[in-house]
Amino acid sequence: MKKILVTGSGGQLGTEIRQVSAFYPGYQFIFADSETLPIDKEAVVESYISSLKPDYCINCAAYTAVDKAEIEVEKANQINGSAVGYLAKYLHRNSGRMIHISTDYVFDGSASKPLNETDTVHPLGVYGSSKLKGEELAMQYAPDSIILRTSWVYSAYGNNFVKTMLRLMSQREELNVVSDQIGSPTYAADLAKAIMEIIVQLDGLDQSADLGGIYHYSNDGIISWYDFALAIKELSGSKCKINPIASAEYPTPAARPAYSVFDKEKIRSVFGLPILNWKESLQICMLQLQQYLA
Repeated sequence: MKKILVTGSGGQLGTEIRQVSAFYPGYQFIFADSETLPIDKEAVVESYISSLKPDYCINCAAYTAVDKAEIEVEKANQINGSAVGYLAKYLHRNSGRMIHISTDYVFDGSASKPLNETDTVHPLGVYGSSKLKGEELAMQYAPDSIILRTSWVYSAYGNNFVKTMLRLMSQREELNVVSDQIGSPTYAADLAKAIMEIIVQLDGLDQSADLGGIYHYSNDGIISWYDFALAIKELSGSKCKINPIASAEYPTPAARPAYSVFDKEKIRSVFGLPILNWKESLQICMLQLQQYLA
């Protein structure tokens, strides 16, 4: 039975992988949080990987506090950069394969058409540059790594835009949401299923098949954060008024990419993955949240 190590297992994506793991009884899943496996400690990573010898590692561990990263530069670079190199190095040494999660923040948002995997990267802040360093180290130490760039991730678990909007809509009569940042949401449950489908396909291929590299993944559709908030309002039945504002009216320590739409042709053509429209996935997530609240 092949082993799948899931790092950062307490976050949105890690929790969704835990949920979907029940449908893959042919694999042994090992879920590790930051206490079980602090990925920024190289000696611990070396010992853990060498002892466990996982066939795959889905690296969901990350420093995700985008604004705080502007101050905690070293910590962000260590977790999102150096630590990814540690995992890649010792996985490769022990014949394991890494599936690493990256971000739209490696781009500066100046594009006007969907971004593909070969477009020029240019992070605007520390978070994006730390994630880019992780990508580079993963490919340096383990060229067969699968790097999945994703955007606007949300789930019924953890902290995210959908849950924040629902909470604020229940507390306030009016909300301002930026309307000039464009992208595509990613339902973490869909991403978890996509990752498992990729692993199943990799297992069915000749070991020499060279599918390592960067892939873009999000739900289909192009919207603004304001559009996203309106959809959440509609599906929740909230009476809260949502006002569109410009990013300049809501300054943050770290700049956000103005355009984060992905071209997903590569992942579709290589792995044949079905990709749901963002609103269909949002409806599924909202139903799940309503069941929790009931």
